[in-house]
Amino acid sequence: MSLLFVAIEMSYAQNPNQKLAQNVEQLQKLMRVYNNLDRLYVEDVDMKPVVEEAIRGMLSELDPHSSYLTAEEMKAAMEMTKGKFGGIGVAYDTLRDSIVVTNVLPNGPAQKAGLKLNDRIVEVDGRAVVGVERSEVPKLLRGDSGSVVEVGVARRGNPEILRFSILRDNIPVTTVDAAYKVNDKVGYVRVNRFANSTMEEFRKAMSEMSGVKTLILDLSNNGGGLMHQAIDMADYFLPKGLLITSTEGRAIPTTEYLSKGNQEFAGRLIVIINESTASGGELLAGALQDWDRAIVIGRSSYGKGLVQREMPLGDGSAIRLTIARYHTPSGRVIQRPYNLGHKEDYDKAYIERLRMSAANADSMMRDSVERPRFNTLRRGRTIYGGGGIIPDVRVDVDTTQVNSFAAAVIREGVSAEFLVDYMDKYHQLLVKEYPTFKKFESDFVLADSDMAKIAEMATSKGIKYSEEEYKGALKLLRTRFTAQIAQLLFSQSEYYQYVNSRANDSFRVAMRLAENWAEEVEPVIGKNDGE
Repeated sequence: MSLLFVAIEMSYAQNPNQKLAQNVEQLQKLMRVYNNLDRLYVEDVDMKPVVEEAIRGMLSELDPHSSYLTAEEMKAAMEMTKGKFGGIGVAYDTLRDSIVVTNVLPNGPAQKAGLKLNDRIVEVDGRAVVGVERSEVPKLLRGDSGSVVEVGVARRGNPEILRFSILRDNIPVTTVDAAYKVNDKVGYVRVNRFANSTMEEFRKAMSEMSGVKTLILDLSNNGGGLMHQAIDMADYFLPKGLLITSTEGRAIPTTEYLSKGNQEFAGRLIVIINESTASGGELLAGALQDWDRAIVIGRSSYGKGLVQREMPLGDGSAIRLTIARYHTPSGRVIQRPYNLGHKEDYDKAYIERLRMSAANADSMMRDSVERPRFNTLRRGRTIYGGGGIIPDVRVDVDTTQVNSFAAAVIREGVSAEFLVDYMDKYHQLLVKEYPTFKKFESDFVLADSDMAKIAEMATSKGIKYSEEEYKGALKLLRTRFTAQIAQLLFSQSEYYQYVNSRANDSFRVAMRLAENWAEEVEPVIGKNDGE
């Protein structure tokens, strides 16, 4: 501690200005508190959680996005950005005190060892795990690639516990949820965030959709991630030498990021955003909108335009400190307004925005707030700053997709429990009956008796609902459950393919625009050079 005081005094001697003097005084104050607590408190204190809370307290006085991550949180965050982790390759849920396998990665470690859909994991490395919390499961199943985990499984129709030795491997964390050709000319890609693997996944998806003239790029619920991947995706669509974004901060030089001329796709482009599209998702949507390169549809985005730098703290933990704001090419600041140290008010404002959006009042909110106006860089049309990206074409929340009974069914785990039982009974029959998604989509119907079973399960969990609420939820729940069955039989891409065609108004509007491009889109954004 004394050496640190000496360093502070030396720094002050070299830079005797008022601000440094104030900083020295505050740092000395902080160290005296730490020293006195450590030496004199009535009981022996573990200083680690005390320091962690002190760091959190300091960061809480700043903007809403500066944050502290523990070593465990940093490890999880790194897995998400690297796009892989050491594991066995299963999706799971915790139902009736059991870890239930809800999906198995094709050719992954678990499938190679013999695990199947709906297996119940009851032992891990000799330890009984019945009743374990869901949050504890990754600690049990994940580990270094090449390590072995012993798993005990209860399987329907087998009276004995089945035991498997599973060799862990690198499990990909995909960021492209779905990619498929809607028809001969229109393709659809959904990107959930930006990680190291995103552009590799995206290019692979695009290469498998040859002949696509119009792309629907779905960034709804994309919360951002690695900034350079979002910039690379913008570069994929823009010709050489165009500004994609710029960053500006107090202590770092202003930096401009220009397209490198790759423009690997020059066709028509429709971008879907919503209230949960944030950060890198907004950077991408904003750049494409500013250059009139895409028509942006959906609902106003989240409004996070701050750049964080990750700073390790030596024990595996780190802080993410906001160091800059980024701007769209036209000069818009995407970050919505905030007051230092008032994260709670910031979060409440977002919740209120969600409420207004659900009430189809976003346009009213926009008109009631004085927003700065900007112009796009090719057509000169008016676009808005002041926080988030305002879409070119507004798609209101479909009120038929908002139902309190349906929300309770999902929230209370009824849907997961029903699907586990359903797939237990019918999985083999479904595989035989529906060898392709095309046949499944055209022929499969979830029976009324199955829907009644869902209502019974909801009642058993204490969910109260009226006959009117039940009837109002039927279409939504039947669509969602059928899509989940499709995902279990085929892949996540088929889940979105099923939902998009039946219960996604933004997708419906995107298809209308794709089919009427010359009449509806060209008058807004003009004609792209690549068309």
